[in-house]
Amino acid sequence: MSEETQNNNPAPSAKTPAKKAKPPALEDKPFTEFIEQDFTPSLKTAFANQGIADIDIALKKGKIPVLGLENNPECWQVVGAWGARSFAIYFLDEDISGQKAFSCTVNSQKPSTLESFMIDERRVNLDLMVLYTLQRLNGQKWLTMN
Repeated sequence: MSEETQNNNPAPSAKTPAKKAKPPALEDKPFTEFIEQDFTPSLKTAFANQGIADIDIALKKGKIPVLGLENNPECWQVVGAWGARSFAIYFLDEDISGQKAFSCTVNSQKPSTLESFMIDERRVNLDLMVLYTLQRLNGQKWLTMN
């Protein structure tokens, strides 16, 4: 072989620092840890920014309280309540990227409708979950008036 065809690139220097490993994304935490440590506090902060400071938000496991779904298995739920209003986000797969549903009600009544929640999102992250929750409740005119 001629000298022209040899690789002229120098060997990587031993002094070149290795790339730092990225910390794992918040969303890669175990489900309950992510919801309790990240999602719930972020959602409470977002509600406080909307002027709602007295909201109770909790993670619980239970049946979906919609008529006709009593025989379905239990699932994880983020339940929020303030005043006469309450809502729930249901995680059917115990995974933030899995199937999710939403319901809301007033005056402690059982919800009558179960709606899909965040079905078009390929990548689910903390900010999107908070945004979609606020958007959905704003659609009910619970956060701002027209």
